[in-house]
Amino acid sequence: MDFDLTDEQKAIRELARRFADEEIAPSAKERDEKEIFPDEILKKMGPLGFLGGPIPKEYGGAGLDYIAHAILTEEVGRACSSVRTTLSVHISLAQLTILKWGSEAQKKHWLPRLASGEILGCFGLTEPDTGSDAANQKTTALKKGDRWILNGAKMWISNAGKAELAIIFAQTDKSKGAKGLAAFLVERNTPGYSTRDIHGKLGMRSSNTGEIILEDCAVPAANLLGEVGQGFKVAMSGLDHGRYSVAAGSVGLIQACREASVAYAKERVQFGKPIAGFQLVQEMIARMRVSEDAARLLVYQAGHLKNRGRPDTIATCIAKYFSTEAAQQAAMDAIQVHGGYGYSNEYPVERYLRDARVATLYEGTSQIQQLIIGRHETGISAFV
Repeated sequence: MDFDLTDEQKAIRELARRFADEEIAPSAKERDEKEIFPDEILKKMGPLGFLGGPIPKEYGGAGLDYIAHAILTEEVGRACSSVRTTLSVHISLAQLTILKWGSEAQKKHWLPRLASGEILGCFGLTEPDTGSDAANQKTTALKKGDRWILNGAKMWISNAGKAELAIIFAQTDKSKGAKGLAAFLVERNTPGYSTRDIHGKLGMRSSNTGEIILEDCAVPAANLLGEVGQGFKVAMSGLDHGRYSVAAGSVGLIQACREASVAYAKERVQFGKPIAGFQLVQEMIARMRVSEDAARLLVYQAGHLKNRGRPDTIATCIAKYFSTEAAQQAAMDAIQVHGGYGYSNEYPVERYLRDARVATLYEGTSQIQQLIIGRHETGISAFV
């Protein structure tokens, strides 16, 4: 593996970092406090190609490789995890799933609109009673003529209240279990489709999270994504991409924690000298740096496999598990470095901790990642 970035990857990092510093970071605190969705930021990201990074140019994307995609996601995550979440779901869960499983007609119709930012996408898998047990979908799909009638509810869906297109997973035949699942492309303006925003979140406050309610929602048969019975595979492939972008964004969050801690430790004076000179403060900063580098290399390893079309599920699980847990620890250390000030919103590190926490939960909890890795190592599944 070549550890040197290509000229294109370097250019993406420079462009993304400048955009993050100038357009995303300055208003991150206000957006978090007031739960302001980053509509204006997304409008500016579209023309730069940020909203369709890894999507091939023939479908309106920027055609980035997966390392460049990770670099872009990392830089956005360094500035604001809420914007990164919006971006991750829109690209990794929605667009890349359509790219892999969609018909040529579906890809040509939807991907250019999604990649340009004309519309936003979401991924409707989680349900009120179905989190990690993704195969146990309660939402149903009944075929009637040239339509599928969907009934059910989805919960904790990022972008739900803003997305014009949702990938909805539903059970077509309960007797078949996971083999009865199917995925559907559902437009917001479809009769019987509605959403309700969720407020009061611990973190990621300026990203949109909500419920999707389906009441006799009639979807054209042409909107079936893949084939009936492939729904579980569609969902798992989408999660592979989602976990990759969450891991990359977590690298950015670790970097943000380190940069904030170094700056504060140099300016904060105690006992007659900057606290950066205290050994135990340096220990915490050193831990952040090591975690950042290790997490980034794990992400790049998974991206390397993706670029070559090789199986990447385990590498992605490892990257997601390590990066998200490391981001949580880095945020804890950053607050410790900042002392009492770290416990207030005068500095951004308290937001970093709140935002880091959910990354160990969505796209598969840390425990789910461990079980997937454990199954790979032992050949024995801990799942039922």
